[in-house]
Amino acid sequence: MYQQVVGYWDTPSHRLLRVRYQLLGGLAFALGIPLLLRMASVPEVLSNSNHQITIAAAAIAHIMGYVLYRRLGTFPGVAAAGAILPTFALTYGLVFVIIFFFRFDYSRLQAGGSFLLSVAWYFGLGLVTSRMEPIRLAVVPGGDVAQVTSIGGVTWRTLASPMTPAGRIQGVVADLRADLSGVWERFIADCALSGTPVYHTKQIMESLTGRVAIDHLSENTLGSLNPNQAYLTIKHALDWLAAGIVLVLLSPLFLVVAILIRLESPGPAVFRQQRMGYHGKVVTIYKFRTMRMATDETGDARQRAMTVDRDPRVTSLGRFLRRTRIDELPQILNILRGEMSWIGPRPEALPLSRWYEEKLPFYRYRHVVRPGITGWAQINQGHVAHVEDVRKKLQFDFYYIKNFSPWLDIVICLGTVRTILGGFGAK
Repeated sequence: MYQQVVGYWDTPSHRLLRVRYQLLGGLAFALGIPLLLRMASVPEVLSNSNHQITIAAAAIAHIMGYVLYRRLGTFPGVAAAGAILPTFALTYGLVFVIIFFFRFDYSRLQAGGSFLLSVAWYFGLGLVTSRMEPIRLAVVPGGDVAQVTSIGGVTWRTLASPMTPAGRIQGVVADLRADLSGVWERFIADCALSGTPVYHTKQIMESLTGRVAIDHLSENTLGSLNPNQAYLTIKHALDWLAAGIVLVLLSPLFLVVAILIRLESPGPAVFRQQRMGYHGKVVTIYKFRTMRMATDETGDARQRAMTVDRDPRVTSLGRFLRRTRIDELPQILNILRGEMSWIGPRPEALPLSRWYEEKLPFYRYRHVVRPGITGWAQINQGHVAHVEDVRKKLQFDFYYIKNFSPWLDIVICLGTVRTILGGFGAK
């Protein structure tokens, strides 16, 4: 059985999935074709220093793009095809901005051709490999595996016995906390030794759903969910710098939006609300007002803080501002004050936050990072208010905290653009 597993990983289809084949093939395709086309008319072009600089720069940009593309692909909800163009545009743009800054001569044909062919190579590779190797995972019976196999988008194969040939699989899933027999434990160990990845059920569920289930403290020690402190500091500095630049650039837009809000309905252009913020401290956040001013403040404060579908309080302009997320932009002031970040769990209104704390275990732990204008839960779930929906949102928030990194922030940035264009989650 184990020879068959090894044999599967050595098949031509799997060789196509290996890093060295993808990367070397991409470099040869993206750099070689423009070079050959240029050499057809100017054979001595390779001896030119500007062309040598361009090839070296394109190779660096291609490798950086591939590494970033592979890294982003480890997060669920990231469509590989949708990440290719922005990823390589970022790395090629960065490298050639540096070249332009230092005033190096370079070949525009080689640079532009390499970029376009890099994108084309990985688009084509993605199409081929997705058809050749859909996700297939073998499941070891025993323990809590039923909820794993209910997840769609994966071909699950429950093994009848340790001697069952695994065939074409990308990994083995098992509940490693279950009381498995010695035979199954040896099977799992042998799979790992043969090079077949072995995943714990909890690990694979987080990977496929993008959520961290928080039910018992023993299952999720808070130490394992502490965010990376070094990146927390760097991210705060970058947030502050970006907020200052955006505030200067968008000041005219802010003024126009404020005037339109005042013209449409009476009341201030900017809405202020107390929300639960970083480290559980109460902060005042700023948004463009999208609702008509309330004439009656009596009643349940928690109900007033909720926004329902087709909420009659939302103005016509307010619906546009909500769909495009322009209403969130005044929170740049909160970022400059160190109270928020561009990316993080959304801060909740004070009445809602206190209600959720009573209903949901570990809810307060989401305040361990700065709240954000956008976040992992926002691009995956959108706006929610009911307890069960908030429980799922909390699982998204904990996934973000557990995987707190620049890579996940890049994924959220790409997802936010998609969300703004599609209006997902707006109310």
